[in-house]
Amino acid sequence: MIGVFALLTGLYIAKSLIIPLVFAILIAILLNPVVNFFIRIRINRVVAIVITLFLTIVVLAAVGVLLFSRLSKFSESWPALVDNFTLMLNQAIHWTSGYFDINQWKIHEWIATTKGELITKLSSTMGKTLVTIGSGIVIMFLIPVYIFLLLFYKPLLLDFIHRLFPTSHHSKVSEIVTKTKTVIQRYLIGLVIELVIMATLNSVALLIIGIDYAILLGVIGAFLNIIPYIGGLTAVALPMMIALATKPTGWYAFYVLAAYYCIQLIDNNYIVPKIVASKVKINALFALAGNALWGIPGMFLSLPLLAVIKLIFDHIEPLKPWGFLLGDTMPPIVKVKELFKKVTKKAT
Repeated sequence: MIGVFALLTGLYIAKSLIIPLVFAILIAILLNPVVNFFIRIRINRVVAIVITLFLTIVVLAAVGVLLFSRLSKFSESWPALVDNFTLMLNQAIHWTSGYFDINQWKIHEWIATTKGELITKLSSTMGKTLVTIGSGIVIMFLIPVYIFLLLFYKPLLLDFIHRLFPTSHHSKVSEIVTKTKTVIQRYLIGLVIELVIMATLNSVALLIIGIDYAILLGVIGAFLNIIPYIGGLTAVALPMMIALATKPTGWYAFYVLAAYYCIQLIDNNYIVPKIVASKVKINALFALAGNALWGIPGMFLSLPLLAVIKLIFDHIEPLKPWGFLLGDTMPPIVKVKELFKKVTKKAT
């Protein structure tokens, strides 16, 4: 327990160094096949890595420009959205006061008090937010450097991993390293495919319903869907709020909820099992623990990291019970009851 506590404390304290390094490792493993392709066609290793990084940055920049253009249009309409939302809120207050026989002045007073407390909290955290944004910008410049170094020194790192263990264990180490690389590559490639499909489905559904900023909300919803378990709730809340603020009736928000529910059914029953088949089933408790340890980046990193840890545990005999604990394969209730009875008999 002391060792686990010390490990978690160290991971939390050094998160500013570890998070960009982990992101770089995952992206480097994803880009490694592209680098190997360029090397096979007799391109120098350094040049191959530079070309791969350049193409990756170009693709990400194109996506960023698209999102920025949509966000600029959204910001221009923000005052009108606030006015519409305020009008809708006043109508809701009027209905609530009439239905529950509550004085409207008390409701307005409660809203004003809550808004004042919220503004105070926001102002107190504004400095922390600016620091976080600044550190995020620094990390964005550091990650490509880390990726380049990891791809360049890959042979040295692999040889170092083998030298950590006796010669008798090299075959097992090679098997674990190969499977780890395969799990991460398939997971990330499947995640990108899922991201594109979900963004398309979300955008098309919102366009059909007639929601403003459909493409922007669809792409944001696809990115939020990556966050385990709670991302989907946030993804559907945003377009529902826009629907309530821009449409004359609340039925549009219901249509958005129904459309996103159908899309989630498609994602959970077809896209994830068929396209992202390499996703290792991870216990929700441990998947959400990444948020407590590293915040929002931890929520993105929790699944691939825990998948790798589970893979390692499953290949080491003394650690297999811990690998089972990290998974979400529930044993049958009858089997649990029989095991409990056996333990009780031995105890008595």
